[in-house]
Amino acid sequence: MSRAPRPVAPGGSSLNAARRARDLARTVGGPAVDVLVVGLGATGAGAALDAAARGLSVAAIDAHDLAFGTSRWSSKLVHGGLRYLASAQFDVAHESAVERGVLMERTAPHLVGAQPFVLPLTPLVSRGQAALAWAGLRAGDGLRLAARTARATLPAPRRLSAVETRHLAPALRGSGLRGGLLSWDGRLVDDARLVTAVARTAAAYGARILTRVRALELSGHGALVRDERTGEEDEIRARAVINACGVWAGGLVDGIRIRPSRGTHLVLRADRLGPLPAGLHIPVPGETNRFVLVLPQGDGRVYVGLTDEPVDGRPVPDVPEVPETDIGFLLDVLGSALDVPVGRDDVVGAFAGLRPLLDTDADGDPGGGAPRTADISRRHAVLTSPDGVVTVVGGKLTTYRRMAEDAVDAAVAARRLTAGPSPTAVLPLVGAASPRTLAALPAPRRLVRRHGTEAPAVHALGDRDPRLRARVLDGHPVTRAELVWALRHEGALDEADLLDRRTRIGLIPADRAAALPTALDLLGEILERR
Repeated sequence: MSRAPRPVAPGGSSLNAARRARDLARTVGGPAVDVLVVGLGATGAGAALDAAARGLSVAAIDAHDLAFGTSRWSSKLVHGGLRYLASAQFDVAHESAVERGVLMERTAPHLVGAQPFVLPLTPLVSRGQAALAWAGLRAGDGLRLAARTARATLPAPRRLSAVETRHLAPALRGSGLRGGLLSWDGRLVDDARLVTAVARTAAAYGARILTRVRALELSGHGALVRDERTGEEDEIRARAVINACGVWAGGLVDGIRIRPSRGTHLVLRADRLGPLPAGLHIPVPGETNRFVLVLPQGDGRVYVGLTDEPVDGRPVPDVPEVPETDIGFLLDVLGSALDVPVGRDDVVGAFAGLRPLLDTDADGDPGGGAPRTADISRRHAVLTSPDGVVTVVGGKLTTYRRMAEDAVDAAVAARRLTAGPSPTAVLPLVGAASPRTLAALPAPRRLVRRHGTEAPAVHALGDRDPRLRARVLDGHPVTRAELVWALRHEGALDEADLLDRRTRIGLIPADRAAALPTALDLLGEILERR
């Protein structure tokens, strides 16, 4: 007999320092929970939600903040699996398309929308390459159909004339431009905000979300942990343990082989490229199935990515560095298609993320005949250690929900827990609602895209205190009210949480420095009131 999902407590999704302290006190050294999840990126937060929604008691910990690792360094896209068709990974492609539809139409329509992309047919793109790209886009639309995602959600691809192409991407070089190919994919307003929404939804179902709690040792029955804020060490006992630490998973469980792949993005000021009604897929010269993305953010910034390079060496860094070679490569590809010259001085920020790819080399040798990381499967795997720790590795942001479901299934089976099937494919995240409901909310559209149904409450903070209506930074749309909301409801504990993850001000070092005094002032006010 399976347990029914826990009811969602009114206001129970709020995460803050006071709730962390209460949950920490009853978890560390306390009675065993059903499931302990280690890692609060997308997959770990998803596992916490999946288990809690099945009626299990859950504690989820991370040494840092929500989405501190790989989950905040993605391309901000929810891919439908087109690139996996090219490498004949049909199961991965279909799974990606299905999960994209789940996010766009059921669980997070406020955070994930349709993004148009133009693939320009420049003189560097042969007619054969153009035909291959068009066939791929048509196949991608077939994936949409197979996944039962509505045409209204993702429009059909189509060919563009040179005039239409320049209209959607005026920065393109007109000389020799034959036209373009228009396609659509899912696009996140912010990957870290998705993780925050998942974690808060898990909290609403009773999960204890504990950031700044580091797992020092894991076993099948719990973990030795350290509160990173106080230095105190103790044990969290659990009937099942899920290791969702991504590229860091092998540091806690023996036998886990990961080949990290680095994806680098540049941050440009939007006015450098001019208006961009659509994103760009710029073909990498000399390659048939590799593109650089140009993705306007709507906040005065544009992201340009991505590279796909293997990362050697240990230990895996908490925050990957961006090598100049990656920056040079991306600028060179931009220069092959844009009429606007973009130089090194125009790069105002950059970030790199490490993808936790499965090591497919049977000999464990990253060199020799091993495939480059761009070709390694994005399949995920769920592995159970001899002492019962369930580790979920591989995969990608788009499929986090399915990865979490599979991990919880394995934990339930391994430990014979009493739980029903996963309900998360139809479980809306905090802030989710139908497009009609979201469109009718009395709040600025930008807030609705980031907060969904909570947008009016965020906006109302400025009505009660007019100081909170002010922008944190000139030229950037984030208001002080959003920082206060993050401290009260979204689990932010310090200025880095506010500037680097709840907002993306920190992606540009100069902007971060300018916004820091405001963030510290608001943080101090909130702490004084407590």
